[in-house]
Amino acid sequence: MKPLANKRLARLRNILCACAIAFGPIPAAFSAAAEGWIALFNGKDLDGWEQLNGSAKYEAKDGCIVGTSVPNSPNSFLCTKKHYGDFELEFEVMVHAELNSGVQIRSHSKPDYRNGRVHGYQVEIAVGGFSGGIYDEARRANFLNPEQPTDEIRNLVKKEEWNKYRIVCQGDRIQAWVNGVKVTDVKDDMTRSGFIGLQVHGVGKRADPLQVRWRNIRLRELKP
Repeated sequence: MKPLANKRLARLRNILCACAIAFGPIPAAFSAAAEGWIALFNGKDLDGWEQLNGSAKYEAKDGCIVGTSVPNSPNSFLCTKKHYGDFELEFEVMVHAELNSGVQIRSHSKPDYRNGRVHGYQVEIAVGGFSGGIYDEARRANFLNPEQPTDEIRNLVKKEEWNKYRIVCQGDRIQAWVNGVKVTDVKDDMTRSGFIGLQVHGVGKRADPLQVRWRNIRLRELKP
C-alpha cells in the first residue's frame, strides 16, 4: 500500500474512533469498510456477476442469492466479473440436503467449450460431504486435501441452517474454515487469481427444484 493510502486509512480510522467516542458504537458497515471489506453482493440484484456453464436459475431474493437446479443441465456457476488473487472471503450458505454445491475461487472458464466450462479450485459445500475441502473442478477432478474428511467435517454443514464459511488465499496457500472449524490448509500454485463462482451442481433428470442460498458475501484483498 502506498504511503498516501496509509495516511488516508489512518485518518479514516481516527475519525471513526472519534465518532465512536462522541456518538456511540460505529455501524458495522463503516467498520467493515475501514478494514478493507467489500460486499460482493449488493442484496438487491446480480450486478457484477455473470452466469457460466449451465442453465440453473439464479436470482436475488430476500437479501440472498438463490440458486435453483433444473433438469438436464451441467454444473452451473454464477461468477464475479472481477478476478481476485490474494484475499479473504466470507459468506453464509444454506443448501438443500440433496444438492451438492460449492464456491469457486481463483477460477476460469473455457468460452469455446460447453458454454464456458468453469474450472479451478472449488470449496465444497454439501450436507454430509467434504465441506470446506478443496476440489479441483473440471481440471484434476479430485480433492487436493491430503487427508480424508473426518466424521466431524462431514457433519459441519447443517441442513436447513445458515452455515458460515471463511476462505483465505495468499500466495500458494489456501485455507478454509466451516462454522469456525479449520478444514483446509493446502499449498498449490496452479492458478494465483481468477473469479469467485457460486455453484449449483447438475442433478441429472431430476425435475423437482433444489435450492442453495448465499448471503453476506464479502471479500477483502490481501497483500501478495
